[in-house]
Amino acid sequence: MKRAFAAAALVLIFGVLCAWAAKMERLSIATGGTGGVYYPMGGGMAAVISKYIPSTEATAEVTAASVDSCILIGRRKSDLAFSMADTAWDAYNGIGKPFPQKIPLRTILALYPNNMHVVTLEGKGIEKVADLKGKRVSTGAPGSGTEVMGLRLLEAAGLNPDRDVRRDKLSVSESAGALKDGKIDAFLWVGGVPTAAVLDLAATPGVTMKLVPHGDLVAKMQKKYGPIYAVGRIPPKTYPGQTKEVSIAVVWNILVCHEALPESVAYNVTKVLLEHQGEIAAVHKDASYITLQNQASGGSPIPFHPGALRYFKERGLKMR
Repeated sequence: MKRAFAAAALVLIFGVLCAWAAKMERLSIATGGTGGVYYPMGGGMAAVISKYIPSTEATAEVTAASVDSCILIGRRKSDLAFSMADTAWDAYNGIGKPFPQKIPLRTILALYPNNMHVVTLEGKGIEKVADLKGKRVSTGAPGSGTEVMGLRLLEAAGLNPDRDVRRDKLSVSESAGALKDGKIDAFLWVGGVPTAAVLDLAATPGVTMKLVPHGDLVAKMQKKYGPIYAVGRIPPKTYPGQTKEVSIAVVWNILVCHEALPESVAYNVTKVLLEHQGEIAAVHKDASYITLQNQASGGSPIPFHPGALRYFKERGLKMR
């Protein structure tokens, strides 16, 4: 009798657990490499979503960044994804080799401005982007937004990326290590500031890191690719040994999803990420840009998801 009762109880508990698991919403967030900003910020977002949306568990996934992440959204392998706005624009319109078909992306949030870093060392003779001609340069991991924007930057400087530089295709962490070891002359990286891998490089004893200014090339990038890019700056003392402000190209990072993401999910994600932004900013300070006001400032060229728009309307935000 007791054994029968125990067995029945176990069956009941198992059934309850199965029912609970079936109701649990699991969200995958495609981010980027571990050395950049996407992954730690995505981890902060996953924690906030899991904490404040009932019956929801979110996980940050490592990817090669923007291009691959947009493809994962298109294949419905991820629910949310970090992307640079220019890469997402290409995916949305089916532009370029990585995107033979349009991917029906929608914006959840405009996140923070992404800063192009052209990183080298003192003594390399590199004062401007055009000086990369003939040099060994890492243009970013294959399938990353860094690679997309980096090739456009080289092009704006009058360089053919396939003929005028010797290209390596490394992640930011690999690039920083290769530059430190003398295996490359410079690398391109697009991310938040400070970026951990660049910060570690600049703090390395015996190494004098140098950021190459290139804000003067933005006008040429805008002329060919539209008003996605803007002139920005990396303030002095952002990195150890950096004494001067550096003029750079910037593009916004956005959080995107598939158009088929349920409106209730998009609404809840938008709500908790904005209302608990401080907890994400505790993970990385660039999350301080994730504000209600910045959603209306044109940071994303991709239409917002109806669920996000519903939350904005409730908060009285007038979109452009």
